[in-house]
Amino acid sequence: MRLLLAVDGGNSKTDVLLADTTGRVIGHTRGEGTNHQTAGGLDAAMRRLDELVRRAGVTDVLRPALAAVYLAGADLPTELAAISEAVTAAGWADRSIVDNDAVALLRTGTEAADAVAVVCGAGTNCVARAAGGHEVRFPSLGQISGDWGGGRHLGLLALWHAARAEDGRGPATSLVDAVTAHFGRSTVAEVSAAMHLGDIPPTRLGELAPALLRAAAAGDRVCRAMVERQAEEVALLAITALRRLGLLAAPVVVVLGGGVLRARDALLLGAIQERLLAAAPLAEITVVTEPPVVGAALLGLDALGAGEAARHTLRAAADRLFP
Repeated sequence: MRLLLAVDGGNSKTDVLLADTTGRVIGHTRGEGTNHQTAGGLDAAMRRLDELVRRAGVTDVLRPALAAVYLAGADLPTELAAISEAVTAAGWADRSIVDNDAVALLRTGTEAADAVAVVCGAGTNCVARAAGGHEVRFPSLGQISGDWGGGRHLGLLALWHAARAEDGRGPATSLVDAVTAHFGRSTVAEVSAAMHLGDIPPTRLGELAPALLRAAAAGDRVCRAMVERQAEEVALLAITALRRLGLLAAPVVVVLGGGVLRARDALLLGAIQERLLAAAPLAEITVVTEPPVVGAALLGLDALGAGEAARHTLRAAADRLFP
């Protein structure tokens, strides 16, 4: 029985599965994010990954035939090549497949030949494919490559608006109370100072995104404007990818995932759907609630020639692991 190692490494967390080609899960572990861009470089990210892989059960004796590794930060070809080389050198499996984590999300959501996936987690990303083999990707390097939104960006905007509302430079917003309550400070100015001095890590900004969504749902105009802007960006990524593939008028599957979208906020998803269907009326929109490591494992099973029964067994096991 051949073994499969599946890895999904994001900005905030990493999931590792060890399974066999029947779809039976043998080991699983979860740890910190392993995006080399935010984890202190590729060497540091690989050390984290190696520890998680060993904790999942991989040993010199229990050696997988394939490592299917999908990581945030595998954006540019040069980065993908460096990560692939590092994974091969780690020697976890007989051979390996390495790609961006958005590809794992796409596989988690659909097997359709014509499809697009948009990630809105800590940041944003998009990948799309067409039946003829054509593919569209985006650099996804943050604002320097034209990106907008994601949990960290929304959190930064929430703090920005709260600070301006508190000192009178901006419109009133319930974010003032939400920010101070979340971080246990008396004023927004204290939160800003604590973040500036390092008492509150800037990586915690993403924690404010759920509060922003709740405030928008309650009618806060400042927050509603940000949610509408995030919906516009998610839809724009999908629409642009589909336009470049010539699929705007075709039946396509649009897979949405990442922490911000996985929350299934009605206002955000409603605005995304409205924009998407106006441009791509035959699109079928699905929000993935399963973790993308399921997609990584499915891609691994595909590569190993496993059948539908194995994929069904794997998904059932994942439902138990990730209720």
